[in-house]
Amino acid sequence: MNIGHFSPTASQRIWTILGVTALAFGLAACNKQEQPQPTVGQKLDSAVQQTEQAAADAKVKAEEALKNAETKVEEGAAKVQSGAQEMGTAAMGAVDDATITAQVSAGLAKDPDLSAFKIDVDTRAGAVTLSGPAPNASASERAESIAKGVKGVMSVTNNLKVAS
Repeated sequence: MNIGHFSPTASQRIWTILGVTALAFGLAACNKQEQPQPTVGQKLDSAVQQTEQAAADAKVKAEEALKNAETKVEEGAAKVQSGAQEMGTAAMGAVDDATITAQVSAGLAKDPDLSAFKIDVDTRAGAVTLSGPAPNASASERAESIAKGVKGVMSVTNNLKVAS
């Protein structure tokens, strides 16, 4: 967009000519003797000056609109970037929880007393919850120790039920 050069449209020229003509008729109707009637050249100069002023005003408005649009684009880009970072952080948290769950489950599967039992491992924000059956109290405690030994675990809630 080239805002350095302004070319008035045909409708702007027509309105300018009509304005100058109306002004000329208005002055002619006054017919005051103290002020001399403007010449055609003076009228034309006035019309040119008005057109130039309108062009300058339009240029200023266009520049302001361009700056405003640039600001809006920058603000929008910042919001998109911030949202993407938040989504990335949430996704990383989900991956970490899934990794913790997998590592705890793998550790439980390696224990000969616990591998035969279906122990449910649920992880949310590093907090592990163990639920399901355990063959005895010692095995329940080992399951809790295995979960606590996994990197990234913040806490363990042991809801295992000892089989009777």
